[in-house]
Amino acid sequence: MHPTLRSHRPLIMGRRGAVATNHPVATQAGLDVLRHGGNAVDATIAVSLTLGVVEPHMSGLGGDGFWQVWDASKQVGTCINGTGAAPAAATPEAYPEGIPVYGPRSASVPGLVAGLALLHQRFGTLPWARLFGHAVEAARDGFAATHAWRHFAGEQQTRLLGETRTLFLADGAPAPLGGLIVQPALAATLEEIARDGAEGFYRGRLARRIAAGTQGMRGLIAEDDLGASTAEEQPPIAIPFRGFEVRQTPPNSTGFTMLQLLRILDRCDLTGIGWNSPELIHLMVEAKKRAFLDRERWGADPRHLDIPLDRLLSAGHAAEHARQIRPDAAADLPVREMAGGDTTYFCVVDEAGNAVSAIQSLNSAFGSGVIAGDTGVLLNNRMAYWHLETGHANRLVPGQRVRHTMNAPMILKDGALWGVLGTPGADNQVQVNAQVLVAMTMFGLDPQQALEAPRWTSSQPGQAANYPHGGDAVLTLEEGLAGAAPVLEGLGHQVKVVPPLEGPCSVEAIRVLENGVRMAASDPRRDGWAGAY
Repeated sequence: MHPTLRSHRPLIMGRRGAVATNHPVATQAGLDVLRHGGNAVDATIAVSLTLGVVEPHMSGLGGDGFWQVWDASKQVGTCINGTGAAPAAATPEAYPEGIPVYGPRSASVPGLVAGLALLHQRFGTLPWARLFGHAVEAARDGFAATHAWRHFAGEQQTRLLGETRTLFLADGAPAPLGGLIVQPALAATLEEIARDGAEGFYRGRLARRIAAGTQGMRGLIAEDDLGASTAEEQPPIAIPFRGFEVRQTPPNSTGFTMLQLLRILDRCDLTGIGWNSPELIHLMVEAKKRAFLDRERWGADPRHLDIPLDRLLSAGHAAEHARQIRPDAAADLPVREMAGGDTTYFCVVDEAGNAVSAIQSLNSAFGSGVIAGDTGVLLNNRMAYWHLETGHANRLVPGQRVRHTMNAPMILKDGALWGVLGTPGADNQVQVNAQVLVAMTMFGLDPQQALEAPRWTSSQPGQAANYPHGGDAVLTLEEGLAGAAPVLEGLGHQVKVVPPLEGPCSVEAIRVLENGVRMAASDPRRDGWAGAY
């Protein structure tokens, strides 16, 4: 571990199990499940459901998720894709004025519940219904408004519509610190799913109510769309990096972009380079720019596009990119950026060494801003990530899955689990994940040091007329990196120095030592909390 860097939060360590999430209530839910005999997947389901209650601005039953699972008994991993498709009525022609960023027509079919059900079917050990208790309690009895909650609710208060506004705002303003947010309809829906399983959410009475509530607001999700929704199990994708194996969630996740960034960086001359030095930041930013060119060309639903992952992740392709990086000048490489950072990541490792790297989202803060009828289910606004121009790999097609910035990394060494980590943050995700991973694997930072270290994010200018988000070609440095700004500006980067990035940087991480100790860490930039025992 790095002896000279100090963290403000303690590094949490335990010998049996560890949980790191974006909210203390969710972390406690996961630890309780582990202590009562559940495995990492059981704890993951409890955490996922609880986060959807206590962070309704980040994720929930109306959203999507990816989960990367490590099965310690078999020393193998797999990925569960719980992302929904565009409704059948969601054709490009249905959006003559562009896809709205908020409102009922911005919602795609939720995939989270299907993903959790498949996770439980494949790896769960405790009864399904037993994993809902913490979430039901938090919805029924309320959770206390935190500083982060008040920030996000205040920032989005003009976009909350109808029942959502009544539920999450008190007289049009965020609840006071410690005020209770109660969601009785969501509690009843959670109890129904606990009792009847995921089937009712997609093909039963609950599905009918979700579809009716959505279409009553002129949304596009129909019963048939819900009925056609299924989760998918996929093998992870991976690269070697500095003696480690880094694994990622495959497309339609853009986890491959992070792997490309690392692969390119690995081909650069890093001799004598220092942690968070201007030279390292420059190389990582330039590698990121080139990886994003491939993301734009190939990020899509792999069921409908033959994505050449072997070539994209090859050493030869990385060498081609690395040769084009100038150590003395920043490149101007425009691509389309995806804005926002309203997602939540968490990770779990149990006593047996099983692990889950998990990420889930409604897309933007509070998703579409609307609740489906009387169900309490806040719908996503994932439709906003589709493209409408002809010929784009991510062009809107009904029934297909949109390209997701969500990704859930995992790190192995010598065939064994070494660590799990991840963050929310749209296009910042792969950049921040790469920085934390490099800090831990190359420079020996412990997880809490790596999470508290200052960060950068790079945006590239967007060009699409019908896409609602665009980058600004700025390299944003947290104030702890301000000393690097003059050198980076001299290389041609347009630099902006800001306070700690609350929204797009909220990493959770668990490191597993050879002696079995689990080191759990949580980012102080939001409400995150790590626990171990």
